[in-house]
Amino acid sequence: MTYKGKLVLAYSGGLDTSVAIPWLKEQGYEVITFTADVGQPIDLEGTKAKAIKSGASKAYIADLREEFVEEFVWRSLKANAMYQGTYPLNSALSRPLIASHLVKVAEEEGAVAIAHGCTGKGQDQVRIEVCAKALNPDIVVEAPVRDWHFSRDEEIEYAEKHGIPIPVTKSSPYSIDENLWGRSIECGILEDPWEEAPSDAFKMTVDPWDAPDEPVTIEIGFEKGLPVSLNGKPMSGVALIEMLNQIAGKAGVGRIDMIEDRLVGFKSREVYECPGAVTLIGAHKALETLTLPKEVLKAKRELEVKYAELTYEGYWFSPLKDAIDAFIDKTQEVVSGVVKVRLFKGQAMVVGMKSPNALYREDLATYSHGDKFDHKSAVGFITVWGLPIKTWSQMHGKKSDQVSKAIGME
Repeated sequence: MTYKGKLVLAYSGGLDTSVAIPWLKEQGYEVITFTADVGQPIDLEGTKAKAIKSGASKAYIADLREEFVEEFVWRSLKANAMYQGTYPLNSALSRPLIASHLVKVAEEEGAVAIAHGCTGKGQDQVRIEVCAKALNPDIVVEAPVRDWHFSRDEEIEYAEKHGIPIPVTKSSPYSIDENLWGRSIECGILEDPWEEAPSDAFKMTVDPWDAPDEPVTIEIGFEKGLPVSLNGKPMSGVALIEMLNQIAGKAGVGRIDMIEDRLVGFKSREVYECPGAVTLIGAHKALETLTLPKEVLKAKRELEVKYAELTYEGYWFSPLKDAIDAFIDKTQEVVSGVVKVRLFKGQAMVVGMKSPNALYREDLATYSHGDKFDHKSAVGFITVWGLPIKTWSQMHGKKSDQVSKAIGME
């Protein structure tokens, strides 16, 4: 066997990536693992020990929760990014972060390659590899799970042969990916779009019909597009999201069940639970309607669709995404204020908002005493606004008899 050099493997501690360690060693690599904490439930020290036991020469563990929120989640929130208008991109957002640290560790270690545990049908293989190549065009990327074609039974047999510890309890029928921004749930009964997602698929949210009978009202403070306080209490990004996940989750908020157009070419039934994300995106979007002018809102809404697509497709480090970020950052300079949200049995409803930069003026909008709108100006406005249509009608419009016939008077 020829020694190929060092390789850095994105390591979760699950069966696939644990088996990948000895398999990659058999290909000639010295394997170093990298595990990112992005808010998922994980025994970090246990994972590190398992990586070493499975054959890794070194195991890196990194707490990336703050970086995940500040550099990825908050940028996505300012863009109200939801793929196909529904998915808050919780899994997709963590992949460029993980890819960037894989490349960083590889460069520090003098590694010749990085690796991931994605399958040939997965979207994360695209996201990780495209992002890694954007940061280091010369890096080699290995994908053992995509290459070896093991069945699950063969994987388990391989693990036992190489002394890799595997769970002895019955595994969950679901494939789960979780971080601070939400939880993705796949496989099992969920692969049939006719079947309702069972209650046992969800962990962050209660069944909406079992949520408390009394609504909970919260106030989220924003500064320049970013949430900075909850119920008047200043909080860090990580703490605020964690708290909202708990509060909104108890109200059954944040469940998503959709047919998703996957990057790899087919439709898939996807189930998510993102209580904090759904609550924050709804609140942020509402505050923008109060603080941004019509033409800016219109342009931003169009770019939000593209932003979500770029994130979903692994183009986080693309020049187009960077350009859209610059536009969005400019719009957020005035998006400050407080949004009041009512959480009740699966719904997060904005019920009030205020801002020092509000473009809403009660003295112009009111129909009551104190109305300062110049009603006489409406006559001239209508004349100018309708002039193109009037001119066209004068030249090409219907005659009165044609109009009468069109509306059924004859």
